[in-house]
Amino acid sequence: MSLLERTALTTMAETCLLRRLGIDTGDERVLFLRSDSPICQSEGFSPRARIQVHVGGRDLVTMLDVVHGDLLATDEAGLSEAAWCELAPKPGDRASFSHAPSVESLGLIRRKIHGHELDDEQFDTIMADMVKHRYSSVELAAFVSACSGGRLSQREVVSLTRSMVAGGARLHWTRHIVVDKHCIGGLPGNRTTLIVVPILTSLGMLMPKTSSRAITSPAGTADTMETLAPVNLDVLSMQRVVERTGGCVVWGQSAHLSPADDVLIRIERMLDVESEGQLVASVLSKKVAAGASHVIVDIPVGPTAKVRTPGEAQALCALMTKVADAFGVRVRPLVTDGTAPVGRGIGPALEAHDVLAVLRGEHLCPRDLRERALYLAAQLYAFANDLEDDQKALRIVTHALDSGAAWSQFVTICEEQGGMRTPGKAAYQQPIEATAQGVVGIIDNRRLAKVAKLAGAPHVPLAGVALETRPGQTVSRHDPLFVIHAETKGQLAYAMAYVAEHPGIVEVKYS
Repeated sequence: MSLLERTALTTMAETCLLRRLGIDTGDERVLFLRSDSPICQSEGFSPRARIQVHVGGRDLVTMLDVVHGDLLATDEAGLSEAAWCELAPKPGDRASFSHAPSVESLGLIRRKIHGHELDDEQFDTIMADMVKHRYSSVELAAFVSACSGGRLSQREVVSLTRSMVAGGARLHWTRHIVVDKHCIGGLPGNRTTLIVVPILTSLGMLMPKTSSRAITSPAGTADTMETLAPVNLDVLSMQRVVERTGGCVVWGQSAHLSPADDVLIRIERMLDVESEGQLVASVLSKKVAAGASHVIVDIPVGPTAKVRTPGEAQALCALMTKVADAFGVRVRPLVTDGTAPVGRGIGPALEAHDVLAVLRGEHLCPRDLRERALYLAAQLYAFANDLEDDQKALRIVTHALDSGAAWSQFVTICEEQGGMRTPGKAAYQQPIEATAQGVVGIIDNRRLAKVAKLAGAPHVPLAGVALETRPGQTVSRHDPLFVIHAETKGQLAYAMAYVAEHPGIVEVKYS
């Protein structure tokens, strides 16, 4: 055997043919190797080890899952969808593997776990490694936990926000006034952004809105907008839409604005937790990166909302304002009613139907969603234009909605983002009825949102809950209190079982 042939055989033994296994691991980059593969045995790779994959001049740090059985051949390596899409190997590519370099910034996370404050440079280091996907989910969860429960000082929140902005793209506009809004969440159905953006941009204002997907809720703004138009726009496409229409509603991660925020959101979603300091950094990093000059923040307060007391709201308002000042962004926090859901729909498609009804001026549109959107639009219009007459601002934005200008603008934005579409309806619908005549009392926001999530929302866009009653409304026996929407019998059963265990989700004071 020639030297060339021996070298070729050695090279083949040290590499593996890459296969796309079609396994969706979310955002985690996962490598799959057989337990008896020469690579595993020679390199001493163990399950959950951090492995660096090398192919075609590109490298990617992955987490190893070991396969027993015939899913892979001994000279094959499988990649999860996230890993495959990022590496983008060509057909027939073979990869080599090595232990990933140690992540020195893990020491900084341990420092935070032990209660020490981190400075600008230390946050920069952590965020840089986070954006490069050098942490495992366990390590990310440790960072999120170490920063939760009031463990971030105001100075640290500023540092975290700055580092998150620096880790991604940053937009710059020719206009001095660029408006934006955000709702901190916790209130099902509160989908005002999709109404506020077309109202204000129809009035000539600039509003490049980047939104998140759901963290702990049945739908985020991006999830709902995606049932109506594409939201996965890159920075150049986003800028093109804004230049042509004055606004957009896109997913922040696709535009690579504050990418570390999207990594943290994934972990917060898994833990079902969102701390005050990280919430402020999350909100403001996206606004600063998007080039906003004036931002209103909707803070719903209620016993089952994310913020439960006026005291918590005041503390959040103060922190939000002080951190925004450090970046030269003017913020106006607005404490609003969070005692009951807004609109009828809870879930991406159901909320989209509510938005369309309001924008089209339909007689039976959800009045509370319409009024809340107009209030927020008026506040942002007055804030950005230094208008002290709130009633005048309300008249201006109301005319933009009632005249059809906002609806026309929304259609234009959707078409520019890739084409408008109509959301459908779920295959299975099950009403939850009143058992006797009475008056609707408290509606539990958290548990109602849980029902929508068990039904499949937001991952199944058509799933969720349609609320058929409001607090103070009189209902008769067999009147529907809410209707569960699901795409499969199994998901409907999950939601129904939860409702059976929690019969007071919509409280009825029976007469």
